[in-house]
Amino acid sequence: MPRIIVVEDEADLRDDLVEYLDRCGFEVRGASSGVELDGLLESHGADVIVLDINLPDEDGFSVARRVRAASQAAIIMLTARSSLIDRVIGLELGADVYLVKPVDFREIEAQIKALVRRIQKGAAPVAVPAPAPGLASVAETKKSWQFDDVEWRIQPPEGPAVPLTATEYKFLALLVVAPGEPVSRQDISIALTGRDWDPYSRSIDSLVRRLRIKVEERTGCALPVQAVHGVGYAFVGAVVTTASEDGTG
Repeated sequence: MPRIIVVEDEADLRDDLVEYLDRCGFEVRGASSGVELDGLLESHGADVIVLDINLPDEDGFSVARRVRAASQAAIIMLTARSSLIDRVIGLELGADVYLVKPVDFREIEAQIKALVRRIQKGAAPVAVPAPAPGLASVAETKKSWQFDDVEWRIQPPEGPAVPLTATEYKFLALLVVAPGEPVSRQDISIALTGRDWDPYSRSIDSLVRRLRIKVEERTGCALPVQAVHGVGYAFVGAVVTTASEDGTG
């Protein structure tokens, strides 16, 4: 059973989220500070940490840096800070996901499930959606699609980068966490709309169709997003997540 620690100093929010994730089938514990988190990591360990940035005893950025240096647990930062610089700092310090409050608990659940899928495949968690700039090797980048988390772009191994809308970005961010691993329509729907998937809705399929056309028209390359019958969609090409330093690719 995946082990989750929710670090949040607002007691009501922490208790509600712990209760929700417990009902989702996770082993969940709550902490109100960095010190409590340290104790839980030592006594119980964790697969995923949901971490608030504004903590009473230690800034969440500092906690993330310290935890990343000593633990393989994935980190989801949950914060009211929505600026790009805060987001970039959080990801560079080791966060795997950066969510801005207010956020639906179902989106947190979907992100946790995506991270757990990657962990269960035997891969160490990487930044989701983005690792620190420069993490991928030059050789790996040249032969792979590049998903730019800061500029919100997707780029084929050979060809120009294609800018993404917020919805396109969220969709691809789910898929590139674990290339080849299908993401369910339910998880996609929750991440994009905050609502359960409606089997009668074709909105996800329409999104994928438009995105495929957009990428192929601008690059001449087919976007390697494949439908998985009865499940959802998967990114079936080699992909690295990058963060452009100059905004030009």
